[in-house]
Amino acid sequence: MSVFKEFHALSAEDKAIETSKDPNKSCYMYTSTQSYATGKFHFWRDGLLHHCNPLEKYIQFWPEKPPKYRQVVAIYTAELRKVGFRILEFISQGLRVNPDHFKGELGENQTIDPVVINILLQKDVYGLEVFNDPYAFVVTLGVLMQIISDGKLKATEHRVVKNSNLAWTIAAFALDPFNETLIEPAKALVDTNNPALYKSLSYKDFLIKYRAAASYSTTFESF
Repeated sequence: MSVFKEFHALSAEDKAIETSKDPNKSCYMYTSTQSYATGKFHFWRDGLLHHCNPLEKYIQFWPEKPPKYRQVVAIYTAELRKVGFRILEFISQGLRVNPDHFKGELGENQTIDPVVINILLQKDVYGLEVFNDPYAFVVTLGVLMQIISDGKLKATEHRVVKNSNLAWTIAAFALDPFNETLIEPAKALVDTNNPALYKSLSYKDFLIKYRAAASYSTTFESF
C-alpha cells in the first residue's frame, strides 16, 4: 500500500512519464473513469491501470518510481492471482460447474474493468462501503460472474464515499478475460427447460455495450 501511495504522491509530470512507456497503453493513468470525455458522470479520483499477467511481458512498462514499485507489486499480484483462482474454484463448486471453468481465458487477463471477480485492499482511510474491516481483502463479484452464473450470482453493488480531508488509496486486483473470449452462461447451468438469461458475446463487444450504457446509467441491466 505504501508504494501505491508513493506513486500517487509523485508530480503529474512524473506520473505521466512513468505510465507512457508502452505504445499499446498497457499501463496508463486516468481521471474519474476511462471514458472521461464521453461519460455522463465524473468521479473524484485518479487511477493507475496496468496489466499483470504475464509478468515478463508487462513489468517493463510498469512505473520505475517509486524504486520498489515493480518488486513489491510483482510479488503482490502473483500471490493475489493464486488467491483469486482459489476463490473461483470454490465458486465453481457452488455452481456445480467444472472446477476448471475459470482457469482458461476467463481469468487469464488481470486489470480493472467489468470483471469476473475483483480483490480490493483499502487501508487507513475508510471509503469503500461494502465491508467493516479496512485491513481485510474485499472480494466482489463482477458483472461477468453474473452472466457466467446465468443470474444465480449477482454483481456486487458497492460505492465509494470520498473524504475531502484525507486521500483514500485502494489497490484493486481483477481477474478478467481476453478480448476474444466468449462471455456466456456456463453450459452446465442451462438447457431447454432453463434457457440462458444472457446472450453470448465476446468480451470486446461486451465492453463496448457496457461502457456505452455506463455513460448514461449506473444500472448493469440497462442495455
